[in-house]
Amino acid sequence: MANKPSSIADRLAAVRHGRFVGRRSELELFHLALTADEPAFLVLHIYGPGGVGKTALLRQFERMAVENGRSVIRIDGRHLDPSPTNFLLALGSVISYQSSVISDPITDQRSLITDHRLLITDHRIVITDPTVLFIDTYETITVLDNWLRETLLPQLPAQTLIVIAGRQKPAPAWHSDWGDLVRIISLRNLPPEDGRSYLVTRNIPPDQHDNVLNFTHGHPLALSLVADVLHQIETPFAPQTDPDVVRTLLDRFIHDIPEAGHRLALEACAVAWSLSESLLAAVLGDEAAPEAFQWLRQLSFIEQGPYGLFPHDLARDVIEADLHWRNPQTYRHLQKKLLLGLYAQFKRSNSFGQQRTRLDLLYVNRRKPFLAPFFDWEAMDRAYAEPITAADAPLIVDMVRQHEGEASAGIVAHWLRCQPEAFQVCRTGSNEVIGFMALLALHQSTPEDDAVDPAVSAMLTFVEQHGPLRPGEEIVCLRFWMDREKYQAVTPVINLTAANNVSYWLTHPKLAWNFIVMADPDFWLPHFTGIRMPRVPEADFMVGEQAYGVFAHDWRVEPGDAWQFNIHLADEKPLAKPVAQMTPSLVLSQSEFAEAVRQALRDFSRPDLLVNNPLLRSKVVLEAADLADPIATLQSLLQQAVLSLKANPKDAKFHRALWHTYIEPAPTQERAAERLDLPFNTYRYHLSNGLDRVAAWLWQKEVQ
Repeated sequence: MANKPSSIADRLAAVRHGRFVGRRSELELFHLALTADEPAFLVLHIYGPGGVGKTALLRQFERMAVENGRSVIRIDGRHLDPSPTNFLLALGSVISYQSSVISDPITDQRSLITDHRLLITDHRIVITDPTVLFIDTYETITVLDNWLRETLLPQLPAQTLIVIAGRQKPAPAWHSDWGDLVRIISLRNLPPEDGRSYLVTRNIPPDQHDNVLNFTHGHPLALSLVADVLHQIETPFAPQTDPDVVRTLLDRFIHDIPEAGHRLALEACAVAWSLSESLLAAVLGDEAAPEAFQWLRQLSFIEQGPYGLFPHDLARDVIEADLHWRNPQTYRHLQKKLLLGLYAQFKRSNSFGQQRTRLDLLYVNRRKPFLAPFFDWEAMDRAYAEPITAADAPLIVDMVRQHEGEASAGIVAHWLRCQPEAFQVCRTGSNEVIGFMALLALHQSTPEDDAVDPAVSAMLTFVEQHGPLRPGEEIVCLRFWMDREKYQAVTPVINLTAANNVSYWLTHPKLAWNFIVMADPDFWLPHFTGIRMPRVPEADFMVGEQAYGVFAHDWRVEPGDAWQFNIHLADEKPLAKPVAQMTPSLVLSQSEFAEAVRQALRDFSRPDLLVNNPLLRSKVVLEAADLADPIATLQSLLQQAVLSLKANPKDAKFHRALWHTYIEPAPTQERAAERLDLPFNTYRYHLSNGLDRVAAWLWQKEVQ
C-alpha cells in the first residue's frame, strides 16, 4: 500500500505535482546539475512574467533535489523586508535552529548563526550538507542583487546549487562576474501539446481545448483560471463574457503603474504590432514618450524586436481585451492616434519600410469585422516579400500548375517572360519560398497578352464601359497570388499580398483602376466590400473550366487619402484632413473637363451656380490644401490658372482677356473689349485661346 500523506502540505504537493506538465528541457538541465560531480553552472537564473510557472517549476526542482539527497533552503522575496540582515535571518528561520547572534562584518549589523547545515562564523558561511538554495520572487529584493552576487553567494561551498526566479531579466553583471557559472533561462508559455496535457489533467473536454489554447497561448496561470471557470459553467469559455479572468491575469502582468501616461503607453504597446519610440510619441507627445518607452522596456512581459517593443501574446490579449471591455471610446481614440502615426511613418518610408508599416496598419485594425477573419494575425513577422530572381520562376509555374492547372501555368509563364517586374515572392527567414503574387500593369498589355490571358480583355472592356483611361493613367491587376501549400487560404502570404498591393496603390498617383482576381470570390466578398473594393462580375473570366471572380476600385473616384479615411477612421471625426476631402471624386474626360472649366469661369462670381459645377468633385479640387469652402477653393484654382498666363509675355494678352471677362468682369464682353482697347473679334480670339490655356493648365494638375 502506498504511503498516505502525513499532512495537508503533502496532499497539496501531490496535487501540484499531478498537474505539472512540460518544462522537459528545464528539468533535464537541472537534473544534470544535480547529478554531476562538478556541475557546469552554479546559479540557474529563471525569469518570466507573472503566472508563467516559475514557482511551479521551482517546486519540481525542490522535489528532484530531495529525491537526490540534497538539502533544500527556500527563500521567497515576498516575505522579506529587503536588507542583508533580514535575508540572513530568513536563512536561519528556514532551518529552525536555536540561534545566537554575532557581528556580520559585511553589513556591520547583527545576523544569525544557524545549525550544522548553515553556519556564519569567522565572517564566512559554511554549509556542511549538499544544498540547493532557492530564491523565489526575486523582483521584490533586487536591491540586494549586488550584495548577493558579490558577497553572500560566493561564500557558499562549491557543491551548492543556487536557483533564482524572478520577473526581470538578470543584470548583465551576472554574466560578467560569474561567466559560465551562471545559466539564464527565459521561461515562456507552454507549447500546445503541453497545454493540452494540462487540460487533460484538469478533465476539460477535448472539444474545448482549441478554444482555451487560443485564448491562453499556453500561459500556465491562464490555463488554470480558465479550467476553474469551465468547471463552473456549461457553455464554452469566452473571455469577453468572463472579465474576472482577464482582470486576474492583468493583475499578474501589471502591478504598480507610475501614472496614466504609462498605462496608455502599455495599452498602445498591446494594440500596435510593434511600438517604436517615434510611434509612441504619436500617442503621448514628444516630451513624454522617451521616459515611458524606457519604462516599457523594463517590464518582464515586454520584448524587443527589430521594429520596436511588443508584449508576450497573452499579455497583449489581456491588456487589449481589458481596455476594449472597460473603455471602448479610449480604445478607439488610441487606435486613431496609432493609425495617424503609422500613416505619417508610411509616407516617409522606403519600399520595404512601407511593406512593414502596411502590416502594422492592418494589425491596429484587426478587430474590424471585415479584416479579422481574413488575415493571419499571429504571423505578421514570419515572412517578407521581395522581387523574384530567375531561380524563382520555375517554382512559381509549379505552384500555379498545382493549384490552378496546366492552362493557368502557361499563362503565368507568359507573364513571367513579359512582366517579370510584376512578380514578388514571399520568403521565410530561412529564405524558403512560401508563395508569390503578381501585380500586372494592364495599361502596358499587348494584343499577345490579350490572346494568352482572358483576364486582359475582360478588365479592359470593363474599364472602357465604366471609366476609360485618360492620358498617362494606369491599370494594375493582382492577377495571381497564392500560398505554396494552401493556395488562397488565410496564411502569411495574404498578409504580404495585401501590404504590398496597398503600398503600390497609394504611391502611384497615375493609377486609375486596380483589379483583384480571386478563385473563391464569395469567401472574400465581406473583406473587399469592407475595404471599398466592390465586386465587378462584368470583369469575371474563365480559364478552362475554372471561373475567377474580380473586385475593382477606381482611384480617381476615391483617391488614396479618402480611401484610407473611409476604411479606418470613417466612424470618427477626421483629425488630419477635413471631411470635404473624403467626398468621392468625379472622373471626367478631357473634353468634359474643359467644358466644366469654361462654365466655372462664366459662373466665377456666382457661388449659387458654381455649387453645381462638376469640377467641385474633380481630383484637382479635392486635393487642394484648403477645403473648408470647396467653392472658394475652385475660385482660387481658376484665379491661379488665369494668373499663370501672365508669366509668359506671349500669353499675357490671354490673361487680360480672361481677367476682365470673368475675374474682375466688365458689364459686357463689348465693354471688356473696349477696356482692353481691342477690336471685338481680336478680343474674342484672345478669350477663346485663354480658355484653352486655362483648361489645359488645370487638366495637367488633374491627371498628374
